[in-house]
Amino acid sequence: MDGHLFEFYALGGDCSLQFITPSRSLAQDAAIAVEREVARIEARYSRYRPDSELSRINDIAAIGGSVVVDAETAGLIEYAYACFRKSDGLFDITSGLLRKAWNFHVGVLPTEKMIAELLPRIGLSKADWSNPRLTFGTAGMEIDLGGIGKEYAADRAAQIAGATGIENGLVNLGGDIRVVGRGELPWRIGIRHPRHPDRSMIVVELASGGLATSGDYERFIEVEGRRYSHILDPRSGWPVQGLRSVTVIGDDCLVAGSLATMAMLRGCDGADWLRSLGVRHVVMDDWARIGGTEGMTTDLTW
Repeated sequence: MDGHLFEFYALGGDCSLQFITPSRSLAQDAAIAVEREVARIEARYSRYRPDSELSRINDIAAIGGSVVVDAETAGLIEYAYACFRKSDGLFDITSGLLRKAWNFHVGVLPTEKMIAELLPRIGLSKADWSNPRLTFGTAGMEIDLGGIGKEYAADRAAQIAGATGIENGLVNLGGDIRVVGRGELPWRIGIRHPRHPDRSMIVVELASGGLATSGDYERFIEVEGRRYSHILDPRSGWPVQGLRSVTVIGDDCLVAGSLATMAMLRGCDGADWLRSLGVRHVVMDDWARIGGTEGMTTDLTW
């Protein structure tokens, strides 16, 4: 069996596909279909595109209106509400509004006044969901599916690859990973060190399912020696503290990603919470201590 690597840029990051198959043409056909599906999802749910489905919803949210959505979007909103409940309100797709206060391109903290002005418009409980209708109870709200969109795309990419005939492969969308099929040997995945991006802090084996990581190192600012990450508590409007990185391994990438983010949002309690769920995970806390269910090797071989 031959390995075929395809690389492309989507969803704000570098992506890759690795397909194990003797047929180069099959691998190419699968890669084209996967890239097309990822592009479709990005076009529908990007907050940067004025013609996206997400922008259509947010135009109505801005006036406190009501919107009917299609089945795919309804599934994502339904899942977001489940995450909201599972996290006791910490995982909240309305909290993206806080970016109006937080600018991670400059090393300046927002004022308490800036955050206080946004908090009344944040809270998924302020929107009523009766599938397929979403009604915003407060004008000026918005939703952001960035916390689940890339993971959803990774799962869809794996489904598309499988449907085209790929029986063994790996989808990597900027670190959100999903296995296609199941090979004889597991894939070995290096988990990025949150303070040394050029090396892995641990290598895990993944025979099936998905893997996702949430951390404080992608977007952050440092002020007076303290790091403030983009992972914000929707109740206070301020970044959470306690964990540097959380990786979760699960049956699919979507669930792994949301659990990783929920753990980050729980701060120092995140590792114990994941342990109580019985899921495979790796964490590094603010004191550089590594824990979780996986072996502590950093021998990256691929």
